[in-house]
Amino acid sequence: MTDGPANVPQKVPHHVAIIMDGNGRWAQQRGLSRLKGHEQGAESVRAVMKGARNHGVRILTLYAFSVENWSRPAAEVNGLMNLLPRFLRKHEHLLHENGTRLRAIGRLNDLPANTRKDLFRVMADTEAYTERQLVLALSYGGRAELTDAVRALARKVKAGELDPEAIEPETFAGELYAPDLPDPDFMIRTSGEQRISNFLLWQLSYAELYFAPELWPDFREEQFAEAMRVYAGRQRRFGGVASC
Repeated sequence: MTDGPANVPQKVPHHVAIIMDGNGRWAQQRGLSRLKGHEQGAESVRAVMKGARNHGVRILTLYAFSVENWSRPAAEVNGLMNLLPRFLRKHEHLLHENGTRLRAIGRLNDLPANTRKDLFRVMADTEAYTERQLVLALSYGGRAELTDAVRALARKVKAGELDPEAIEPETFAGELYAPDLPDPDFMIRTSGEQRISNFLLWQLSYAELYFAPELWPDFREEQFAEAMRVYAGRQRRFGGVASC
């Protein structure tokens, strides 16, 4: 393997998925509004984007807003929907400077029109980049994604375009929100919680999992580097036997 930057693990995941958990608790501990926690968490997004680039990670998928999050108080939801366009406008230059394509997965039609406008504009403006990808899971749920995939297959069967007996795992995966993306090699969840919370249920089948104790606003480049060191020490078997 070729030499990499100093102090960077040589075994690097191609695709890292992150559950950014703990913004609300971070704010509560400091007597702040939950939205302040989300604003501080946005700075962790910037830091982790930099860390992923420096470590050679090609794809970063962030669980930004779940389908369940719509049930939160309206003020918090509205604040989050306004935070995303502000973040994109502030940091869009980083995507261009680093050749990063922005993508989004989820039930994007659920997003407010002004949020979709900025999101789709930046996605279109970065579509040609192939070096790196930043994928935002918005109005996303793993069960919703699987349900939508089943519905798509059912429509093809009903139309006579697909034989049910011909459906294989690859066929099903082709109906997911971003079927061209490779499955994550590594999933990180912050805040110490040890569950995947309806995130990429199909795609995480063989991912290595890492649960960081830090709340998301405290998860920065140093903590990301530690996660990469842990990954470098893992041995991925994919159901097989480890080689000696």
